[in-house]
Amino acid sequence: MAATSEEQPAVNKNKRHRKEKPWDTDDIDHWKIDTFQPADNKGGVFTEESSFATLFPKYREKYLREVWSAVTKVLDPHGIACTLDLVHGSMSVRTTRKTFDPYIILKARDVIKLLARGVAITQAQKVLEDDVACDIIKIGNLVRNKERFVKRRQRIIGPDGSTLKAIELLTQCYVLVQGNTVSVMGPYKSLKEVRRIVLDCMKNIHPIYRIKELMIRRELAKDPKLATESWDRFLPQFRKQHLKTSEKTSKKNEKLAAKEEARKAAGLDASSSARKEKPAKKVYTPFPPPQQPRKVDLQLESGEYFLKPHEREAREVQQRKQKQADATLKRRAERAEVFVAPQEEAAPTVEEKRKRRHEVDGDDGTARSKKKKKDNAAEDT
Repeated sequence: MAATSEEQPAVNKNKRHRKEKPWDTDDIDHWKIDTFQPADNKGGVFTEESSFATLFPKYREKYLREVWSAVTKVLDPHGIACTLDLVHGSMSVRTTRKTFDPYIILKARDVIKLLARGVAITQAQKVLEDDVACDIIKIGNLVRNKERFVKRRQRIIGPDGSTLKAIELLTQCYVLVQGNTVSVMGPYKSLKEVRRIVLDCMKNIHPIYRIKELMIRRELAKDPKLATESWDRFLPQFRKQHLKTSEKTSKKNEKLAAKEEARKAAGLDASSSARKEKPAKKVYTPFPPPQQPRKVDLQLESGEYFLKPHEREAREVQQRKQKQADATLKRRAERAEVFVAPQEEAAPTVEEKRKRRHEVDGDDGTARSKKKKKDNAAEDT
């Protein structure tokens, strides 16, 4: 008994009833999505018809009319019928008796949505694949100001489309900015990234921050050692610092102190005199301030209280007109000041020039004569 107990390995209690599966090998990809074939539809023909319709703008009519045969050719293998209504300006898709995939009608709806938003048929038909999805992001009502909206929408595209190209390369998506919407096509995970970038851009967060983060994530994903670790220490933290009032005051005081030290080191002491003098504090008194007169008291003093309503209104109108007239006169005087010629000094006449010269010569002559007398007196002594 002891020998048999030693030979049998200890089995985990939770895995006691598990059996080996020889058909389940390591080379099988459990996450692979197989294409839906007609044989997979066990229910047969659909009992009811499903349909979707969407409107398209007038400028897309010409293009849709040209490519509608190609749209029909793309949807026909999946058993989807499509119609183009030029009178009402709409496109519609519906299931037929040949349709075998129950989800393909939703993919066909996405195709006509993308066509209405300006995507070419060569690109829109890729949505019919299983690993490709689409997302139409509405940005028209995120910014009220029209100029600001256009500026931020252009920020998504970037100079010469460089920002849009970077987003497409990093997310493996197709992005089209058209009017008030942004159409995106690509893998499901990447659609969330693009939506985040677009919405943040409309909230005044530049796409370059998200692009930088995606580039760092892309490089970190290549390192197998970091697969089980947190990437927060590698990612940049772009956050606005909202300082408290006390922190702002302390920073301001530090700057002023540094400036004052620099001025002292340079031998200047003008900062103390340049400061504004604080108003003197009022003397504290326990008594309350005197009560202000009421509106009725003021009317009694001026005699307005005893006027009739129509007389009071006439008085108010007259005061208003007088005020307007004073303001008009003041404005006119300000405008007239511009046209007043400045006082110019007239050029001196010939006689005035002669007088000035005689005065200057006379002063010099007296000064010279005084100097000569002093010199002579010094020589005599």
